[in-house]
Amino acid sequence: VQLVESGGGLVQPGGSLRLSCAASGFTFSSYFMTWVRQAPGKGPEWVSTINPGGGSTNYLDSVKGRFTISRDNAKNTMYLQMNSLKPEDTAVYYCTAGRWRGQGTQVTVSS
Repeated sequence: VQLVESGGGLVQPGGSLRLSCAASGFTFSSYFMTWVRQAPGKGPEWVSTINPGGGSTNYLDSVKGRFTISRDNAKNTMYLQMNSLKPEDTAVYYCTAGRWRGQGTQVTVSS
C-alpha cells in the first residue's frame, strides 16, 4: 500500500493550496479517505473525510467553508482544496485510508 501526498508549500495568509493524495495497492474506491494534520508540538487533528463514492463529506469546524475534499476514483486520487488559508492551518497534512497513512506534505502559512 502506498499513499503519497503532494502539493504542500509556503503560502501567504489568504492564499490557496491544493493537496493531492495518490493511492495504490488497495481498492481505493472502497475506502473512506481522510485528511489529518499535525501542527508543530501538537497531536494529530482530523480535518476531513470523504466516503467511498465521494457523495458525502465531513469537515473540522475550523475549516468548513474554506476547505473542500474530493476524490477521483478513476485516478485513485484524493484532493484537498484549501482556500483562505490562515497561519493556524500550518501543519504537516497526511492522507489516511483505514490503518494506512502517507508520509505527509508540509503546509506553511506565513507572511
